[in-house]
Amino acid sequence: MSRHEDRVRLCHMLNHSREAVTLVQGKRRADLDSERILNLALVRLIEIVGEAASRVSAEARSGHPEIPWQEIMSMRNRLIHGYDAVDMDILWQTLQQDLPPLITALERIVGPEEE
Repeated sequence: MSRHEDRVRLCHMLNHSREAVTLVQGKRRADLDSERILNLALVRLIEIVGEAASRVSAEARSGHPEIPWQEIMSMRNRLIHGYDAVDMDILWQTLQQDLPPLITALERIVGPEEE
């Protein structure tokens, strides 16, 4: 995989993480239970972050140990394969606690203005 392709995947991770965080601004945990479209959108965004992470080359992943690659890819697998048993508390925790530092780390790698 080329450096360009890695950069594209990292940008996908960054942009979809940002979108997920933006969607939950002003929301509460209970909104995941009551707003079906929000729930579906957030699950899909996190799936995409995990899929993009899995497509980053092993070399690039090893060059950025500050990114929790395995956890991100595992979350994607749990959401895809356990679609019928998604733990919304874990999803909410991911959105609130894990994505903001991931965004910061990705911005350091690809730059804050990447689209």
